[in-house]
Amino acid sequence: MVKNQTLTKPVSAIGEEIGFELGQQMVMDYQVSNQNDVHFYEIGRNILDQVLAQPGCAGIRFYNAYNEAGEKTLVYVGLDKAGKAIFEFTCINNEGILETNKGIVADRIKTGSGNPIRTSDSDSWDVTVD
Repeated sequence: MVKNQTLTKPVSAIGEEIGFELGQQMVMDYQVSNQNDVHFYEIGRNILDQVLAQPGCAGIRFYNAYNEAGEKTLVYVGLDKAGKAIFEFTCINNEGILETNKGIVADRIKTGSGNPIRTSDSDSWDVTVD
């Protein structure tokens, strides 16, 4: 008997390169439809590296959120290979003792409605609609 299986990508394999043209079209479509929304988020490598360096981390999940000032932001957490958020993890410290640590729950990103990417000074993904 053959069993039906749902094949899903491992968390670490989610996402793919889509190329400039498709990316540009997707961004422009969103910006035209959502002119007053945040157009982009910037996150530094340091915090992304820290999240990904957690033991067992296979990816990152981003949540839409509002910060303390009521501004739109992203909160992000590491994911294990099963897609479960890493809110705590255990590891062996320098003294050889097993300890529990809090997982990283991060924010403090930069948002904007300016130019998220350019191929030259005159070619931007930011769209102005009259």
